[in-house]
Amino acid sequence: MKNKKTIKLLCALAALVLAVGLMAGCASSGSESAKNSSSSSSAAGKAPEFDGVVPEDGPSVRFTMSDGGTFTIVCAPEYAPETVKNFLDLVGSGFYDGLTFHRVLDGFVAQGGDPAGNGTGGSGKTIKGEFAANGFDQNTLPHKRGSVAMARSNDPDSATSQFYICYDEQPSLDGNYAVFGQVTDGMDVIDAFLNVPRNSQGMPQTPIVIEKAEIISE
Repeated sequence: MKNKKTIKLLCALAALVLAVGLMAGCASSGSESAKNSSSSSSAAGKAPEFDGVVPEDGPSVRFTMSDGGTFTIVCAPEYAPETVKNFLDLVGSGFYDGLTFHRVLDGFVAQGGDPAGNGTGGSGKTIKGEFAANGFDQNTLPHKRGSVAMARSNDPDSATSQFYICYDEQPSLDGNYAVFGQVTDGMDVIDAFLNVPRNSQGMPQTPIVIEKAEIISE
């Protein structure tokens, strides 16, 4: 029998999938509160570990949360051009303003950008999956702490508006999801999401709200 840690990891990997059937299954499994104190303390004090893989002069987006905290994402259009264009178009239109991070998973990712607020929604437009497993070898960006990538369903070309930010390295996702940017400032704000009580699927019991997302350099 697989131990609880293995089961938790498998559930976390499944959480990136946006398929409605999966989300409905998760919703029906109850809302037992997860204990977050040990995981949040392990993240405390960590730096974004920005190492220059994503050029610092790329297009930059600042997210301001409802509690006043901010973080900055620098995008890498030379690695994932359509993904970055889609993301910047959504930011520029105000799409992300008022949306939430609906899933926060210890040691894994914080996922947001869903207008439905439960992992099933999107912008109404999908884009090509710019990652190696989908025949797009141009994108060699890895999943590391602070990496930003697009969530999707089983369809490789189903990414829309939902994105996730890695808490730790996730090499098993490399080449299977489109990494398109890096948090270069304010990773402590994303770490603080771990302090919010969540249910057993990682959904915050108090919404983690994006007040505003804005392009600060192009």
